[in-house]
Amino acid sequence: MQNNWNQSAKFEQLKKMDTSSNITTRQNQQPGDLKNDAIGELWIVHIVLFLIIYLVALIENIIIITVIVCSHQLHSPMYFFLVNLSLQDLGSISVTVPKSMLNSLMNTEAISYSGCVCQVFFLVFFMMSHFFLLFVMAYDHYVAICNPLHYETIMSKKACIQMATSVWMGGLSYSMLYTGNLFSVKFCSKIIYQFFCEIPQLLKISCSTSYVAEEWLIIVGSSLAFIFFVLIVFSYVRIFKAVLQIPSTQGKQKAFSTCLPHLLVICLFLVSGNFAYLKPTSSFPSTSDILISTFYCVVPPIMNPLIYSMRNKELKMAFWNLFFKFFSIT
Repeated sequence: MQNNWNQSAKFEQLKKMDTSSNITTRQNQQPGDLKNDAIGELWIVHIVLFLIIYLVALIENIIIITVIVCSHQLHSPMYFFLVNLSLQDLGSISVTVPKSMLNSLMNTEAISYSGCVCQVFFLVFFMMSHFFLLFVMAYDHYVAICNPLHYETIMSKKACIQMATSVWMGGLSYSMLYTGNLFSVKFCSKIIYQFFCEIPQLLKISCSTSYVAEEWLIIVGSSLAFIFFVLIVFSYVRIFKAVLQIPSTQGKQKAFSTCLPHLLVICLFLVSGNFAYLKPTSSFPSTSDILISTFYCVVPPIMNPLIYSMRNKELKMAFWNLFFKFFSIT
């Protein structure tokens, strides 16, 4: 009984906290130093694992960008958008993982209020830009396969730059609106049971009983995502119909090798995002909740370069040409 009263009093104290200073991001469910509990004992494993993941994602995406930029034969709309995708992957994983590693190294769980705002802003920015870009890439594949005679006219250099700019500006605009509305509310607590400032956890500790602005932004974002998803599905239905009509087996294989990686990337993005944001949020998230959040934050930036390069002969050939050229000069 006494213990329950203490917990209640502690919660009431948390409700009165000012959110203008630091926010605590915890990966365990119990208060206390990370090194003094079951999960805290794995802090070294956490640092090493996140470091490996971050370095792998960094190297993969930098290689993709370097190979495409330095290979003249890859200067086409598809690879131009792939460079943008790699930049987004680098940005999204750099928003959360380095800060988490730094906190583990310094044996702290704190992140400044402004740092939390920045994390949310850039995470939403890269995620929305990522989704918009996947739609543009689907449109590029649709034009290439279903309207090949007008491809160069429709997907001109100017048009590609305009599309890429729209992708980044769309993500920026939505992120500014969403982040501004999210942090306009008062928070009852400074403790987030996650390794970064995750949006569902922030909403969980909000004192507000009404989320009109946030709900409208979520509705707008969900509506846009649904519309783009329907358009992507429609594009690929048309694409597969066109591919099946190609007489040569080699032509079919080339078309499928171009489209299937993009479909895998879309599925990976949507499945990981839906698992993270559509699951019910509990007051004390389990280890599985943290793993799901880790999955959608770190897995796509690692898997995307592998998915696009596995069946892409042009990209692999350009990589090895650049590799041997570099070592022959040195």
